[in-house]
Amino acid sequence: MSNTEKGGLHRVRNFLSCRQVLSLLTMLGFMLNYALRVNLTIAIVDMVVKNETDTKNVTLTGNLTLPLATNSSSNSSSLSGDGVEVAEERFPWDSYQRNFVLGCFFWGYILTELPGGRLAELIGGRRVFGHSMLWASLLTLITPLAAHINYVVLIVVRVVLGFMLGASWPAIHPVAAVWIPPMERSKFMSNMMASSLGAAITMPICGYLISVAGWASVFYLTGAVGLLWSLAWFTFVYETPATHPRISAEERREIEEAIGTSTSKKRPSHVPWGQLLCSPAVWAIIICHGLAVFGFFTVVNQLPTFMSEILHFDIKQNGVFSSLPYLGKYVMAVASSYLADYLRKKGTLSTTATRKLFTTFALVTPGLLMVLQVFLGYDSTWSVTIFSLALFAHGAVTAGYLGNGLDIAPNFGGTIFGLANTLSSFGGFLSTWMVGALTYDDKSFHQWQIVFWILAATYIGGAVVFAILGSGELQPWNNPPERKKISDVTQEEGVPLKNGK
Repeated sequence: MSNTEKGGLHRVRNFLSCRQVLSLLTMLGFMLNYALRVNLTIAIVDMVVKNETDTKNVTLTGNLTLPLATNSSSNSSSLSGDGVEVAEERFPWDSYQRNFVLGCFFWGYILTELPGGRLAELIGGRRVFGHSMLWASLLTLITPLAAHINYVVLIVVRVVLGFMLGASWPAIHPVAAVWIPPMERSKFMSNMMASSLGAAITMPICGYLISVAGWASVFYLTGAVGLLWSLAWFTFVYETPATHPRISAEERREIEEAIGTSTSKKRPSHVPWGQLLCSPAVWAIIICHGLAVFGFFTVVNQLPTFMSEILHFDIKQNGVFSSLPYLGKYVMAVASSYLADYLRKKGTLSTTATRKLFTTFALVTPGLLMVLQVFLGYDSTWSVTIFSLALFAHGAVTAGYLGNGLDIAPNFGGTIFGLANTLSSFGGFLSTWMVGALTYDDKSFHQWQIVFWILAATYIGGAVVFAILGSGELQPWNNPPERKKISDVTQEEGVPLKNGK
């Protein structure tokens, strides 16, 4: 390497540390993660035939007439700017079919949560997270083609998309376990809430794109950006500080000394399932996460539909107002994480007290706001305000239970989060089925009031469970003995990232 190249590399190091590059790409990755997921929730509003009259006599190419609620696409004519009639493909799906398409994502999603977390612990989170996003981006690009081929083909693509994205969330915990010092992990985990920022940006962009270029354009844009991110991730991110070719000696030493023996250099070859599944602290995360995500996924998947059917927003208004709650959530995620790490570093609050305090605030507040939504949600101004405040408060989960697995067992943070997200994914599918069942025959605000009561109960229930069972203490089973010969165990058991004093 020439002196000029060395000087340039030194300037890059001074500008951005390897941890900062990791945090930036992780934030962008989770933004895209949700962009690849929620693009359909806004696009589907324009993908379906607008009213029952249209669906009763739908004419396709070749003058084939289809009855109501078939799975084939239709051509709905519209005028372009120069007055030329153009065909816009739409599909005569009823409420059940729309929610089925939205909910089938979770079939694949639940299959890779736990395996993805464990695989990341064994081979590294960089590979698992990067490949899950890469293949999800490719699947997003072919989504319009799948919809035009057949309703069932679209379902298959969405299931496989969920299969890929399911591994991404637990995979980031093993990355944090080896790259991020314990007292900075709340801030790093707030990058996961960049998913909300992704939704906040994606929804208004999707609304605009659909109005000028059709619903298919949103899949092409998000898929292409996902491919560019994947290239950057595999170029600039490495599995550990020790394997990073551009890390400075000072930064590597700082990371390894801060992490110490809590994370083993040689990853444990087996999970102590008995101790893990008997731990109240683990079940606090699992139950709390399941109930919280049920509420969150209900809002993510159904907010555009609610704004279209009840508040009667057009597609541009829908995209803008649907995005506001997610923007607030990300702001709270970052602010609460910095505050939580500050309180822990200063010794003002213990890790346990910090996690319980922020979890309670993050779940009880939206629970109470859902009660308010029952009585005021028919008004568009109140409804947008309440949803925005509810997701704003929910962002504090990053300082609460979301990264709690790294507190209690950093060697198995991916497994714990994978287990929690697996069970919570059932709630994601259940929420779409619930709304579809409640609004199939009756799309009145009264039916949505039932949805809001259910959300209030689940949010508050999650907070109560974590307040009783939650903990921030390192668990004794975090460093299990290896199942090998005695000589091998002596050499490999619990080897730390740095030599103990």
